[in-house]
Amino acid sequence: QVQLVESGGGLVTAGGSLRLSCAASGRAFSNYFMGWSRQAPGKERELVAVISPSGDWTYYQETVEGRFTASRDNAKNTMYLQMSSLKPEDTAVYYCARSPHATVTLAGFGSWGQGTQVTVSS
Repeated sequence: QVQLVESGGGLVTAGGSLRLSCAASGRAFSNYFMGWSRQAPGKERELVAVISPSGDWTYYQETVEGRFTASRDNAKNTMYLQMSSLKPEDTAVYYCARSPHATVTLAGFGSWGQGTQVTVSS
């Protein structure tokens, strides 16, 4: 059973940047698509970004396109989400998960990690 641990969240002012990390245990990290989702208080979870096993393909939700960048280091079993030009509406708990297939839906992913809180103040 793979374990996914998110980190890097925190409090930042609008316009600032943060880099989230998702560390995966177990084997075969490099075989999986990886995704980031987020859930704000009182709102449904939404898919934010997806990255292919080799990192040569990415998908972004339109509200974060151009501001967020997903990347991965397969040698370290770690995926990243570089977030720039942050807005108060980016405030949420951010989660990571993996999928054996290319997908741009939440249902396409397995279990999500425990999450890391990102708070953007205005």
